[in-house]
Amino acid sequence: MMEENLRRALLLSRGDWSTFATRPLSAALLLAAVAMIVVVMLPSIRSKREEAFQDAD
Repeated sequence: MMEENLRRALLLSRGDWSTFATRPLSAALLLAAVAMIVVVMLPSIRSKREEAFQDAD
């Protein structure tokens, strides 16, 4: 269902992805999604970085 709505929105906007960031609600939801992804991935990135620096010593 989400894919259908994404396709519909892109068809209505003639393939312009900026429509998802021009509306305040859409921009806020996109920022929240990006923030959640960063928060989830941050511990993994930190641990890999620490491993890389420990191997160099």
